[in-house]
Amino acid sequence: MTGELFLVSTPIGNLGDITLRAVETLRRVDFIAAEDTRVTAGLLRHLDIAKPQVSYYEHNRRQRGEQIVARLLAGETCALVTDAGTPAISDPGEELVAQCAAAGVRVTPVPGACAAVAALSQSGLPTGRFCFEGFLSTNAKSRRAHLDAIRTEPRTLIFYEAPHKLLATLADLYQALGERRVAVCREITKLHEQCLRLTLSQALAHFEQTPPRGEFVLVVEGAAPQAEPEEEILARALGRVATLREQGCRLKEAVRQAAQETGAHKNALYQAALRQEEGE
Repeated sequence: MTGELFLVSTPIGNLGDITLRAVETLRRVDFIAAEDTRVTAGLLRHLDIAKPQVSYYEHNRRQRGEQIVARLLAGETCALVTDAGTPAISDPGEELVAQCAAAGVRVTPVPGACAAVAALSQSGLPTGRFCFEGFLSTNAKSRRAHLDAIRTEPRTLIFYEAPHKLLATLADLYQALGERRVAVCREITKLHEQCLRLTLSQALAHFEQTPPRGEFVLVVEGAAPQAEPEEEILARALGRVATLREQGCRLKEAVRQAAQETGAHKNALYQAALRQEEGE
């Protein structure tokens, strides 16, 4: 008989957030696949559970995934856990779930803590429709493409971010999306939990003065409905670029400012302004 993979959500901070079903599942499975076995060992000690572990993380996910699936096909049961929160969400466990699905292995979620949903619930922003965007790429080109793709997205946007990259991410969000409301949620369920409800520019100014510490979830207001067609926005922005150029602004600075003021797509505006100047 084929075994079963359980996606067991673990606390994102407060150990009291573990569910009774999660504890029961961890006691019952044959083995646990953990992102970091040292982190999970601490949780298991707290729960007084002794269970074999195998590591499953970004750099061994393919080979280890095949090994886990083979054990499941042989009839064993496995609990997949991440360091904190729900496995397979912005997590390499996504690939293990796909491997199990392809092999016909049953996958059962054991719901629990999720930082994205917790942050959204306390953000004060619309919760009826939202998009989880995870971590932005560290590759500049991919990052720009990602932000360009969601610039006009009307749903609330949720991002994860590490403290050492928070300032750069807030700056990129402000440049790409313009001024919007944001809830900056830090250390959710932990001792120094905090939720700051600001605008993107205010958040940037705040963390320039206060060094970021802890893990962050950013909940960003979606784009306002566009009553004005893109072509008209671009035409208006080009007029603003021309005015700024007459005032002595360099082209890139004029484009940046005009895009910020009008909501025009910065790259498209730059290309259009360049063509306009070359045609003069």
